[in-house]
Amino acid sequence: MRSGQKKVLGGTRIGDSIAVNGVCLTVVSLEKDGFTADVMAETVRRTNLGDTKIGEKVNLERAMAADGRFGGHIVAGHIDGTGMIEELRKEENAVWVKIRTTPEILELIVEKGSICIDGISLTVAEVSEKSFQVSVIPHTGEETTLLKKKAGDRVNLENDIVGKYIKKFLTPSEPAGKCGGLTMELLEEYGI
Repeated sequence: MRSGQKKVLGGTRIGDSIAVNGVCLTVVSLEKDGFTADVMAETVRRTNLGDTKIGEKVNLERAMAADGRFGGHIVAGHIDGTGMIEELRKEENAVWVKIRTTPEILELIVEKGSICIDGISLTVAEVSEKSFQVSVIPHTGEETTLLKKKAGDRVNLENDIVGKYIKKFLTPSEPAGKCGGLTMELLEEYGI
């Protein structure tokens, strides 16, 4: 995959990570006006990158520097799967985006929690049995590709990493050695 965006490329070196539609990719070559990254078959299977057409705009973001400001939520660029846009609906100055996805992704989405859609950290407004909704403010709509999409388009989804770890620690089917022995009883004992 080859991409170009001077704003993102400033200071980038070979080996750096750049998220493309939320997918963490490694820069393997740099040109004056772009970069190249390898995309593995597993990445194509789990993401919407295989749907991307030459010349199509994508969301690009460099990895966060350790000394940088932290806004939004922790996003690793490790996509959990995709969802399909069911509806885009304007309400006053916002646009509601309804996304249908799998039960595995939905079980980690909570109302007023965070979700990463095509690399955009957003707050979940509503969760239902088969879908969830976010409300996109004008600034986010102008600076990203999300509102340029239409019903039927696939988007990359990354669940909140904190929620994924909590689920892993609390899953009773995991041997205690794998999950550190954390149980609901232990949390209650410590007043959590």
